[in-house]
Amino acid sequence: MKVRLVSVGKDRSGLYEPAVQEYASRLAHYTRFELVELPEAGGKKGRTAEGSARASEAEALLARRKPQDLLVALDERGKLLDSVEFSRYVGKARDGAKDLLLVIGGDEGLDERVRQSADLVLSLSKMTLPHRLARVVLVEQLYRAFTLLKGEPYHK
Repeated sequence: MKVRLVSVGKDRSGLYEPAVQEYASRLAHYTRFELVELPEAGGKKGRTAEGSARASEAEALLARRKPQDLLVALDERGKLLDSVEFSRYVGKARDGAKDLLLVIGGDEGLDERVRQSADLVLSLSKMTLPHRLARVVLVEQLYRAFTLLKGEPYHK
């Protein structure tokens, strides 16, 4: 099984990247994990119109999907799962010989095409999280899911 996290934008603050890398290295014991950072549409300066930026980012995100991928789109309006439910979803994907493609949109959120194309639209919280923090939470929950599936003591 391969897990890819495709995210629009980079962590320019430096606050979140060390945590993402820590959990990514832990995930290597369970699965092939790849973090792909796509540029924000329109760049940092000269941003395009909101809808246009989302549409452009949607094309880039959806272009990463392969036939064997289950697409999980992160969106605050998505389904709330607890850690055990999320681990079951990961386990079903693994047992079904599917890869996971998890996508986090840019500052303007996800285009409707991405949400409609997703096998699961997932919310990490009812609260709004910075995209870079959501990335940390998601990678940690992936690690937690694999430890649950292996019956290891990380999840208490």
